[in-house]
Amino acid sequence: MASSSSASQILASPSLTSTSSHSSSSTNESAHLSFLNSSSASTIPIPKLSVSGSRIRFQPGLVSNALKTVESPSVSVSNGLDLDSAGFRTKPTILVSEKLGEAGLELLRGFGDIKCLYDLSPEQLCSEISQVDALIVRSGTKVTRQVFEAANGRLKVVGRAGVGIDNVDLQAATEHGCLVVNAPTANTIAAAEHAIALLASMARNVAQADASMKSGKWQRNKYVGVSLVGKTIAVMGFGKVGSEVARRAKGLGMHVIAHDPYTPADRARAIGVELVSFDEAIAAADFISLHMPLTPTTSKILNDDTFAKMKKGVRIINVARGGVIDEEALVRALESGVVAQAALDVFAQEPPPKDSKLLQLENVTLTPHLGASTKEAQEGVAVEIAEAVVGALRGELSATAVNAPMVPAEVLSELAPYVMLAEKLGRLAVQLVTGGKGIQSVKVVYNSARDPDDLDTRVLRAMITKGLIEPISSSFINLVNADFTAKQKGLRISEERVNVDSSPDSPIGSIQLQISDVDSRFASALLENGIICIEGRVKYGIPHLTQVGSFSVDVSLEGNLILCRQVDQPGMIGQVGNILGESNCNVNFMSVGRTVKRTKAIMAIGVDEEPDKDTLKKIGEVQAIEEFVFLKL
Repeated sequence: MASSSSASQILASPSLTSTSSHSSSSTNESAHLSFLNSSSASTIPIPKLSVSGSRIRFQPGLVSNALKTVESPSVSVSNGLDLDSAGFRTKPTILVSEKLGEAGLELLRGFGDIKCLYDLSPEQLCSEISQVDALIVRSGTKVTRQVFEAANGRLKVVGRAGVGIDNVDLQAATEHGCLVVNAPTANTIAAAEHAIALLASMARNVAQADASMKSGKWQRNKYVGVSLVGKTIAVMGFGKVGSEVARRAKGLGMHVIAHDPYTPADRARAIGVELVSFDEAIAAADFISLHMPLTPTTSKILNDDTFAKMKKGVRIINVARGGVIDEEALVRALESGVVAQAALDVFAQEPPPKDSKLLQLENVTLTPHLGASTKEAQEGVAVEIAEAVVGALRGELSATAVNAPMVPAEVLSELAPYVMLAEKLGRLAVQLVTGGKGIQSVKVVYNSARDPDDLDTRVLRAMITKGLIEPISSSFINLVNADFTAKQKGLRISEERVNVDSSPDSPIGSIQLQISDVDSRFASALLENGIICIEGRVKYGIPHLTQVGSFSVDVSLEGNLILCRQVDQPGMIGQVGNILGESNCNVNFMSVGRTVKRTKAIMAIGVDEEPDKDTLKKIGEVQAIEEFVFLKL
């Protein structure tokens, strides 16, 4: 957090009761936090802490003890400037670098001085930025590290009018104490409507027939379409846009199924939608509508293998992110007839290359990323981002914040390895879940010798939430928005603290995650009561996995992980090690745990590289291995 010698901060710690559970949505703790710099503020120099696989790399200064909005911050500044109680000039200056709806501009004018300067070069933006308190951009302005450095500490907020924040350097923003907010909800209806428009126009060959007529032809027989009534549409991703598409598809008489690992089944049932597994969805669908974010997990999720599992003649709509489809595989599927038609609004590269085969196929309907392009959506985005920026300048912690406020380094110094452990346990846990139910309830058990007032677990809970949600979501999770995002996704995280008889010098003995009411990809991770259970601890400063289900293991959480359940017999380590060695896959750690001698055992193998499909297949073919799973960290 950026600090000023003139600012006073009171950070309240929660009162934790031994072995008592509480929901992550509780906000009874009071907190006072001014997370935006005054004009004389500077960031605290802090050591970086990388978290493997994260979009946002947390460091000690990233984690704040406050999850709430500012409550009457007290600031006393005597530097000759006219500052308000939050430490700002009475009227902050807001730079708008790309066109914004008039309703949003009016809201901003009521709060501060507005400068609308469009089409700025990078050099011009760096020149202007030191004179403003907030910056609002769309997708065209690149807010780089150089921009934050040129701001000289004055820039407090960057507002992205839209969802994606690829054009903003989040790491640099956080290091410079600058909050980044976006507008994720205003274009929901527009995107859903565009998906339905593509669905209907594709089914009835509207674009192709229009082009044919304009070339002077009359080809009624060529452009016979298909009906939507009674057809099955699989909505892949049941968030805001996906659920709105489902409502509209039902209105067209379609049978709607959906896949989303986080949506509770009862929420889907409320609008008449059945949640199913990924494989079930793509196998049953006549139409597939994509509404998933682009993450490492979803990148090219539609590929040669998944196309092979679909009905012959399936039709695909994508208004989400271009990278979720392997476009070369899609072309092959279209040419072979596996996929009858595709309607695409987004592409891996935008605009797509002129020689792209997708531009040449008549059975593909294309639009230039128009999902949010309605007058109403543009005005809604303008209002949403204006409200978020104004709230942030007032010192409020926005629910749409995508990075965290800076705090003194000592808050996280001793928790640093446990922060990494918490996120990695979350990442492991979500990959163990399968089926269509979705994760609804997660219990976190902390074993600690610390007194309740000496252990604030909110940062650990936030990192567990980050690990659970980010691998399969476009959400950016930090201490500011973790509880809000979990609640929004129907994910209840409860915590239990268990006192153990050990040295209080170590803040946490172990962290255990329990996920109930779900199916597991690795049956051995289940306890007798059917709950997925994994546990870890920090050893020599490095996170380790120490329990999977009822089996004890001891493996460093570095690189990636292979878990195998096997018959407990000699030679197993050598067989699997040889298979990995033959594929040049380096083993960095290996551990075997068992409950009874010569019966069943769990082998946990840390690997630096991701094994290819053939290597994993060979491991599965080892006669004594009963099940295995590969997990990315």
